[in-house]
Amino acid sequence: MSPAPLRVAVIGVGHLGRFHAKIHAENPRAELLGVVDANPERAASIAAEARTRAFSRVEDLPAVDAVSIAVPTVHHAAVAVPLLERGVSCLIEKPLASSVEDADRILEAAARGGARVAVGHVERFQPGLRKVRELGLRPKFIECHRLAPFSFRSMDIGVVHDLMIHDLDLVLDLMGSEVVSLDAAGGAILTDNEDVASVRLVFENGARANVTASRASLQPMRRFRMFSPESYVSLDFQKNYGLLVRKGPKWEEGRLDLRRMDPAELAKRPDFLTKDLLEVVELELSAEQRPLQAEIDSFLRAVQEGREVEVTGHDGRRALVLADRIAAEIRAQAW
Repeated sequence: MSPAPLRVAVIGVGHLGRFHAKIHAENPRAELLGVVDANPERAASIAAEARTRAFSRVEDLPAVDAVSIAVPTVHHAAVAVPLLERGVSCLIEKPLASSVEDADRILEAAARGGARVAVGHVERFQPGLRKVRELGLRPKFIECHRLAPFSFRSMDIGVVHDLMIHDLDLVLDLMGSEVVSLDAAGGAILTDNEDVASVRLVFENGARANVTASRASLQPMRRFRMFSPESYVSLDFQKNYGLLVRKGPKWEEGRLDLRRMDPAELAKRPDFLTKDLLEVVELELSAEQRPLQAEIDSFLRAVQEGREVEVTGHDGRRALVLADRIAAEIRAQAW
């Protein structure tokens, strides 16, 4: 028999919380008992869309098993800690908290209450990243660009904590090693916080990563490229497209032929590189479930089954610590 649906609520139904409410309302694992927002009109509007009740205070919610928290980052700990202490599992939008101290308060509350903390690093649920894990690729170099036009949202934090932190989480997860040094650059353009940032990360295992983020771009871009001794993978999260290039079955003999060929002969054999020497494959990426749907379903399933969530509170803390280091180095430049 299927387990009974979890009693859930969404706290904070602004731009992102609205999507959480819609997905919870449609998920058979959940019974959406209400949405909470400090703006009563917005709460009522989203509640009507999700066919549930509206509340202006968390304290007024009926008993719930799990919640999504999508309030401004500065309020994450204040909202999450009392719920976690009561045993309510929380999916908290990234970044986990506005400070490492608040992140620790959240994790300690979860331990006291025996509740689960999942962090909304939604890119972990991209079909392309799922495929990379299936392939077992362990990159030695990663290059990623996350660019967006200015949206007038998340102005309380800089681009490192707003956008770059997604890729920092992915890089930390894929590298499986600690950062030993970094070199960051960036600065404020449109807000009081940094709006563009770039960092080079050096890992204990010798791997490297270049990570760039901007919220002052004209066109959006979300590209992620990974290089290993055996292969190269390029992912476009925006288009849900992936390309794999790896050594082909005739790699060794092909290398010998390549040394003997002059450029003119090679030009007459355009398939030599892509069919004989290399294997170029377009990755089959599912579009049935969007990343936020997959993230919420994974969270609900973990709570139902009593197992660990995929992106833990400790993962969120680790990404926050690195984001803080990068942002501090950028501020030190006094741009």
